[in-house]
Amino acid sequence: MSRTRIRIPSAAVGAVLGTVGGVLVASTVVATQDRVNARYGAYTAALSAIEGDYVEKLDSAQLVYGSIDGMLRTLDPHSSFFAPRDFAQMRERQSGKYFGIGISIVSQDGDVTVTSLFEGSPAYRAGIRRGDIIAMVGEDSAKGWSTEEVVKRVKGPKGTTVDISIRRPGTDKLMPLTIERDEITIVSLRTSFMLTPNTGYVRLQDFTETTDAELTAALGKLKGAGMQRLVLDLRDNPGGLLDQAIDVANKFLHKGQMIVSTHGRIPNSDNEYRARTEGTVTDLPMIVMVNRQSASASEIVTGAMQDHDRALIVGETTFGKALVQSVYPIANGAGLALTTGRYFTPSNRMIQRPWDGTFDEYLTYSLRDQDANKAHDPSQLKYTDAGRKVYSGGGVEPDHFVAGPVEGFNPTRFSRLVMGRGAFIGFAERFTKEGDSRPAAQSAAATHKVAPGWQVTDAMIDEFHKYLLDQRVKIDEAAFKQDLPFIRAMIRFEVDVDLFGVEEARRNLSKVDPQTISALGYFDEAKGLLALKK
Repeated sequence: MSRTRIRIPSAAVGAVLGTVGGVLVASTVVATQDRVNARYGAYTAALSAIEGDYVEKLDSAQLVYGSIDGMLRTLDPHSSFFAPRDFAQMRERQSGKYFGIGISIVSQDGDVTVTSLFEGSPAYRAGIRRGDIIAMVGEDSAKGWSTEEVVKRVKGPKGTTVDISIRRPGTDKLMPLTIERDEITIVSLRTSFMLTPNTGYVRLQDFTETTDAELTAALGKLKGAGMQRLVLDLRDNPGGLLDQAIDVANKFLHKGQMIVSTHGRIPNSDNEYRARTEGTVTDLPMIVMVNRQSASASEIVTGAMQDHDRALIVGETTFGKALVQSVYPIANGAGLALTTGRYFTPSNRMIQRPWDGTFDEYLTYSLRDQDANKAHDPSQLKYTDAGRKVYSGGGVEPDHFVAGPVEGFNPTRFSRLVMGRGAFIGFAERFTKEGDSRPAAQSAAATHKVAPGWQVTDAMIDEFHKYLLDQRVKIDEAAFKQDLPFIRAMIRFEVDVDLFGVEEARRNLSKVDPQTISALGYFDEAKGLLALKK
């Protein structure tokens, strides 16, 4: 979660304080500055020695950036430094738009590989797929290039073109493409549809500057389709902008209800945020779905819904990140996110989990399975508006625990490793869509042509089994058999994402996702929350 704050140079602060407080304040500032200058002396002396005498020549900027990052890592798990490129990318994600062809890439083993595409983008319209390798840009081979080099060449003004050649796994033949750059919209709400004839479904993947507007449009569409109850899916949502979390929560609450409070050391960091207007969706039964990777801004929304008895929470205990980061632009396009406060839910729950000295246990939280019946410290007991028990001390606990860390499923360690290796995405490259006329849609690697409504057959499962062996995956046969529903669901999901879009993929997955199926069974209880005396 971040809140943009412009840092005022220390010299300017000293001047302002001096005119207000007279000589006493000015003397204090000078004394403080002397101590700071002494510390700078130690730092610059060390930097000079490293630059001059280290056994290898080093990039001075990277030395400085690394030292800042190391300093922040001694504070907490979430204060972090952004080099200029990373800072620019973060601002792009928050603003929700940039100009280019609409792909995310990673450099691995000398190849620059496409990891995701934005639906409707120029790359998507050209038929580029996840797993494709960018082999050439213009007349130049991209072998050995960094992602920064590719981004620099591929981005550009709207309406201009870029020539690239891609190589698809399974074939050595290059596919030359000329792609016209366009404005790329990075949406935070990629999926909204009717789960049942009267149940609306919205999935938020993060909180950016456009989230509130996107949610307004989605809720309007669902109301028009007959929505009488709502599932808000915040699973795997890592958070984002504080103001957008407040606006999202406001949609479901009555005017004046508390959403979140923040407390910190710097001036103006102690704030209460309440619903500024009457919500537009206050009378529909509602379920919020979360898992162990729902964090920060998504926990603000979840905590507010639970504390005001507005929605039933189903899934797993959330991550437990209740620290407020202020984002500071600093010199040469770099930036840092500094923890400047903690936030509290309306019942005054502090849901930040404690962290160990190295942050290892804290950061690997999502890799460990949860205890649905963990013991609570009585001092952490709080109450919702209607008197239901809730607890501080680490994440928002669901009203109904349903394990499901991987797309709503709880597969064995074997299948989690298979997914982590990208095997389902790789296998999806064997499928193409019937009648797909995009330039790069067809490939020698494809062995299946499918249409909407297709199903994963037993023969495809056998083919996937052989694919894993060809990829030198040691198969746990018992786990493979146990996880067949998960494996079948993930094959279809990844193929659907590539060929039919995220919404169609989510729509089909929701029919077999155990957490979603469980959530639908709790709507009578969710309806009962609306009748509780507040």
